[in-house]
Amino acid sequence: MNKCTLLCVHNYCKEGGILEELAVYIHMPFCKKKCHYCDFVSFAGMDDWIDEYIDFLLMEMNWYKPYLKDYSIKTLFIGGGTPSYVDGKYIKRLIEFIRENYNAENVEEITIEANPGTLNREKLILYKEAGVNRISLGAQSLNDRLLKTIGRIHTSEDVVESIRLIKALGFDNINVDLMFGLPNQTVADCISTLEVVVDLGVEHISYYSLILEENTPISRWYEEGKIKLPDDELDRMMYHEGVKFLKSKGFKHYEISNFCKPGFECKHNLFYWQIRPYMGFGIAAHSNVEKNRFSNYTSFNDYFSSLKEDKAPINVAEYIDSNMEMAEYMIMGLRLIDGIDKDDFRSRFGKNIEDVYGHVIDKYVREGLLEENSNNVKFTEKGLDLSNIVYVDILP
Repeated sequence: MNKCTLLCVHNYCKEGGILEELAVYIHMPFCKKKCHYCDFVSFAGMDDWIDEYIDFLLMEMNWYKPYLKDYSIKTLFIGGGTPSYVDGKYIKRLIEFIRENYNAENVEEITIEANPGTLNREKLILYKEAGVNRISLGAQSLNDRLLKTIGRIHTSEDVVESIRLIKALGFDNINVDLMFGLPNQTVADCISTLEVVVDLGVEHISYYSLILEENTPISRWYEEGKIKLPDDELDRMMYHEGVKFLKSKGFKHYEISNFCKPGFECKHNLFYWQIRPYMGFGIAAHSNVEKNRFSNYTSFNDYFSSLKEDKAPINVAEYIDSNMEMAEYMIMGLRLIDGIDKDDFRSRFGKNIEDVYGHVIDKYVREGLLEENSNNVKFTEKGLDLSNIVYVDILP
């Protein structure tokens, strides 16, 4: 997409000079080692590309400056890959560029993903100096046998020491990613890990099930019968027992897979779940701005070549019409435990939710998957387990 095309898409003025809030994502695709379950666009053994990639990231950010001038950045999330694998100076440089070139005076949350095997005091100090105020730590488990099976480079002790170091350096908003449904995992394994993480005093926990992605080692091993995964009943037990435990420890269950202490919801992810504007920089990054959804090239060469030609490095782009926008709003909003706010739906789309989705809501209320009151529509506990059934009927 060239500048003229993008300008035609995005050339408009905000009423009254009020800047719309924007979430920004930066993709850092480098890893020390690919995990056995990972199908993200990330690469191990490509350290020689890091310097050049950072230069092109900054070039892309500079390219978009004229088109994002009417936005105020609310959140910044650096993900990957393993952002904590690269030198901390790169992270600081990227954040400083955002602050110096965008409307970032009111940014509230700056998150960086980190893995215990690549994190140290020097990097954390640089993150702190750059304004990072939220660390998302990819732990996945505190069972060393399970960690080895899924190809993690750290141990359970590394996780504990990383959390203690993060807290000691003054970070007071820590998320820990944890997985269930792993090969030969038990409910006791899950609860034991959750107990340790909660006792360490973290503010947020993402607790999600393993998904077998095509062309990953763990998927191949499963197909070949080399590993055994929990069946659906055991997987759901792991989930529900985890939910019950976290609630008993004062964590708010605010999204299907996310839990937090009061006031520590992930503000960046809420932009996704509420279908609010977000902009992604870097290879494979996704964006959704002014009803235009687009994603970048997934290879370094294509990404670099586009920017060298003064073009946005966009691989796929589509316009989201009102029907699709409403459907996505419903699907993503129902991921939130509080569900869909009817007044917000009416304010956003100029229609009552019942006039558009009344037949779907009535059907699944009768089947016990949705519940409805005068203010909200949301999943029941049963509905959270069978959400895909409802989503099929929501799509246009």
